[in-house]
Amino acid sequence: MSGRARLALCAAAATLMTSCALLPLVAEPTWLVQLIPLLAVQTGVGAAARRVPLGRALTVAAQAVVTLLLLTLAFARQHAIAGLVPGPDTFRYFAELLRQGANDVSQYAIPAPVTDGIKLMLLGGVLVIGLLVDLLAVTLRSAAPAGLPLLALYSVAAGLSGGGADWLWFLVAAAGYLMLLLAEGRERLAQWGRVFGGAPRSPGAPEPGAVAPARAGRRIGAVALGVALVVPLVLPAMHGGLLDPAGTGVGAGNGDGGTISAVNPLVSLRDNLNTNDDRQVLTLRTSSNDLSDLYLRIVSLDDFDGTTWAPAQRPVVGVPDRLPTPLGLGAGVRRGEVRTTVTAADTYAQNWLPMPYPPSEVRVSGRWRYEPVGMSLVGDRGQTTRGETYQVTSLDVEPTAAQLAAAPQPSAALRREYTKVPAALPKVVARTAREITAGATSHYDEAVKLQDYFAVTGGFQYDTSVKVGRGSDAIANFLKKKEGFCVHFSFTMAAMARTLGIPARVAVGFAPGTPQADGSVAVNQKDAHAWPELYFEGVGWTRFEPTPTRGTTPSYTQSDTPGTSLPDEALPSKGASSAPSAAASPSESCGGELRRLEACGSPSAAALPRSEDGGAGPGWWALSGLGVLLAVAVLLSPLLWRQRVRGRRLGGHGRSAQGTAAHTLAAWQELTDAAWDHGIPPDESLTPRKAADRIVRLGQLDPAAGAAVGRVADAVEQVLFAARPCPAAGVAQDVRRVTEALRGTAGSGARLRALFLPRSGVRVLWAASARWQAFRDRAAAARPTLRRTSGQRG
Repeated sequence: MSGRARLALCAAAATLMTSCALLPLVAEPTWLVQLIPLLAVQTGVGAAARRVPLGRALTVAAQAVVTLLLLTLAFARQHAIAGLVPGPDTFRYFAELLRQGANDVSQYAIPAPVTDGIKLMLLGGVLVIGLLVDLLAVTLRSAAPAGLPLLALYSVAAGLSGGGADWLWFLVAAAGYLMLLLAEGRERLAQWGRVFGGAPRSPGAPEPGAVAPARAGRRIGAVALGVALVVPLVLPAMHGGLLDPAGTGVGAGNGDGGTISAVNPLVSLRDNLNTNDDRQVLTLRTSSNDLSDLYLRIVSLDDFDGTTWAPAQRPVVGVPDRLPTPLGLGAGVRRGEVRTTVTAADTYAQNWLPMPYPPSEVRVSGRWRYEPVGMSLVGDRGQTTRGETYQVTSLDVEPTAAQLAAAPQPSAALRREYTKVPAALPKVVARTAREITAGATSHYDEAVKLQDYFAVTGGFQYDTSVKVGRGSDAIANFLKKKEGFCVHFSFTMAAMARTLGIPARVAVGFAPGTPQADGSVAVNQKDAHAWPELYFEGVGWTRFEPTPTRGTTPSYTQSDTPGTSLPDEALPSKGASSAPSAAASPSESCGGELRRLEACGSPSAAALPRSEDGGAGPGWWALSGLGVLLAVAVLLSPLLWRQRVRGRRLGGHGRSAQGTAAHTLAAWQELTDAAWDHGIPPDESLTPRKAADRIVRLGQLDPAAGAAVGRVADAVEQVLFAARPCPAAGVAQDVRRVTEALRGTAGSGARLRALFLPRSGVRVLWAASARWQAFRDRAAAARPTLRRTSGQRG
């Protein structure tokens, strides 16, 4: 196998290895299996075209045409001419597939199913990256810039996945790029003959493989790769744990200036609770007569890893006119209807929409999406609550203690997802939960005992300044020190409930605000709150309040009998209405996603935006990827232009005397431009001999390279001054040798500038200026001469 064929194979392998970073984005890896033969054919066509040989432009064109044919064969065979040749219908079908793919990306959370549209985006995108890598590394013989499209591919994949295994995909991608660089280095060395170095070989010893230069390249690459992997591990962590006392908000700003840092469900609420500037963030007007239960729920946290709680990822859809009945709510539970108008302050920018739970109808303007499982609204493409006024119709669910105590077991799917706890959770958590709930006869009794332990009998103190710690022992430390704020209480009670087999999650939002004289309710920054929600079949997700001095204790958990903490099971939670429900029954409101999770008895979770700033939707990432590719194209344009000019000057030429002379002068031009790129500007006043001496002196060239410069100068003088020039052989090779020598003596900064921003690129502007002047001269010459007529009339 030739050196260039090996280089092409390594370029394809590097592209394939980098594309593995896309695996976490979709549910199945079948697209990668289909990619391998497509990428192999694309690479093979390029290798065959270079072997013919075809020009560089024709090689790239051949690969692009074959890539289009392959995609047509894979996706649009029925819409192609003769099943292979793309026509107008084919391109229309591709456009439709891409549109469907964009819709699928916006609808499904990661990992998304491999629909035809998503598969076309994956395969087409990787094949385009593979074509760019092959063009740079093999066709243009410059492997270093080929890392830019590979970096663009990896960056988009890593930015979308946000998973914990990103370091693994970086390792795979970096190994592929390092392999490409080493292959190019060996191919370059092979052009100079046998690689030499090290001690002399004894007679009969085998030919050495990769010696000093290649071995040094491997060592440098291994060290760089190791540093890239190790340094992030030893740097301070940038994210908080379970009880992290500080964090940034999801909204714009940090809470210190013009925009309040909105409640971030992924980090601590302590910043909002400890602020000295308790600004009003929301104004409510409601039809409810009981403001004590008017909690505003933003999002629920249902993924628990032992260190922190986080929202689960769910698909989002357009906001329906009427929202379905919440999961688990049976027809026998009394409920009323509450209408609330919410006005957000101009300084409050939140990606989730604060609403009373459960909502049944939402009227809001702007770009909002609905997560049907968690019944949450999340902003799309940067949409926030800033200055918004919206109306929410919600259900005032009024279960009795008897209904909660008699709740049957939920579905197996819900139990699996919402009762699991990580192995790293300290055993003291489950042991304490069992001790607190000893003697309970139902999950409801256990929940009430847990709530009373934290809020009344356990001796806990509410303190927003406490620093309990982080990591898997944070809950254990909280149980020991018995000091904390709402995050500590809600997180710990939810974790304990899960150890007892009660489905549990944590809700984040605002506690009831303060009534005003004008009948409105003011919700301030310090009303930010977190509370646990426990699931009871027939009632649904039910609020509990373990945090002392915060919020209100639900009436269905309050005792009416002295000496007992359990309420009267026959008493409704509060003034209940006997009016029939205006909402649909659970069976009528069960959508496809909910049915998939076992007959609508599925877990409810919150919508997770694509990024913490709320503006990174799929369209944003697509535009970002396009922007990265355009930026790469702009950055590579000087390099590509320089490579093209160099190839034209040092390439093939006519065998006639005129052809040889033109080739010699072009080679001299390339030599002086190479010196210019490395910091030696040309001096047109010097003869070729003196210009050669100047390049050797300023470039600090070794004798071999200096002799090559002299030979090229002699050939130029023969062309310019000899009556019958004697053709010189090997001029192009001498120019390449001098260019390598200049690169070797230059510093790293000078080499990078010569590669990506060559000084000789100014010739493009000179040529454009000369052509413009020539155009103006021709236009002036073609303009008819206007003679001034005399004032006499004939």
